[in-house]
Amino acid sequence: MKIAIHQSGDVAQPSVLAEKFIHFIRTGEDLPGLFDQDVFLDFTPPHWRLQSLGRDDAVRVRHEGHPWPSEVPHWRSAPIPNGFVIEWEEVWRNDGQLWYCREMAWCQTGPGGIVSLAVYCTGDWDEKLVAAHALAGCMLQPL
Repeated sequence: MKIAIHQSGDVAQPSVLAEKFIHFIRTGEDLPGLFDQDVFLDFTPPHWRLQSLGRDDAVRVRHEGHPWPSEVPHWRSAPIPNGFVIEWEEVWRNDGQLWYCREMAWCQTGPGGIVSLAVYCTGDWDEKLVAAHALAGCMLQPL
């Protein structure tokens, strides 16, 4: 899947970067213009926190922590001054079962793409937890 780079002034449009970011989540592919060369990543999974500096390290954090391709059944984003906020649900197959998580990121952007990325993750839910949650019947809408 090819995603065109559109520029508005000096900063890539948030909607285009959001689409590129979801592509990255689905495939692990770092499309040109997604991350600034000096991007700062601040990733908070449950009970831990990781930081990295630079495009290669940010991509490495994703590949080491989540090397599988994913589906993103639901996502939404909203522009903010100097960037966008994005929320998504992710599902993938690993060790013979389907996994699920929800994440949200605060993305600040510049001419080279995302310059700062703060990601908050619910953690990985296995099929047993997903089933228990579905049985509880507490969901009114997906996102």
